[in-house]
Amino acid sequence: MPREQGRKLVASNRKAHHDYTITDTYEAGMVLTGTEVKSLRAGRASLVDAFGHESGGEIFLHGLHIPEYSQGTWTNHEPRRVRKLLLKRDEIHRMMGKLRDDGITLVPLSIYFQNGYAKVELGVAKGKKSYDKRQDMAERDAKKEINRALGRRAKGMG
Repeated sequence: MPREQGRKLVASNRKAHHDYTITDTYEAGMVLTGTEVKSLRAGRASLVDAFGHESGGEIFLHGLHIPEYSQGTWTNHEPRRVRKLLLKRDEIHRMMGKLRDDGITLVPLSIYFQNGYAKVELGVAKGKKSYDKRQDMAERDAKKEINRALGRRAKGMG
């Protein structure tokens, strides 16, 4: 059977861009068991409490919830186990250099299948304060209002 081509999104962390300022993004593979892959292919995963952490020169993903595979047997996986991420050595060193700063964290942005391999997109992020969130919402509303006005003007309504 040929390997599937393209990119199939499994789960995305929509609140990450609201809660954090993302400075850099990285693509990493994940070390998974068979039932985890089957559960991901069924589109079941949650990135709500997940975060990346460095330990012993490697990056691990904590808090990622992949529910047990429904047709699995005693070989089923633990839903919230710690998963190792597969990155190149220079990417790990670059990430660890950035993570040493205060307030910087590693946030998973999405999980997807790229050409048949399970991947996670990680963002190096700094938490936003509540006034930053309000400012972003005000900018978004202003852009919407400008686009509406331009649309009305293009239609000749005012």
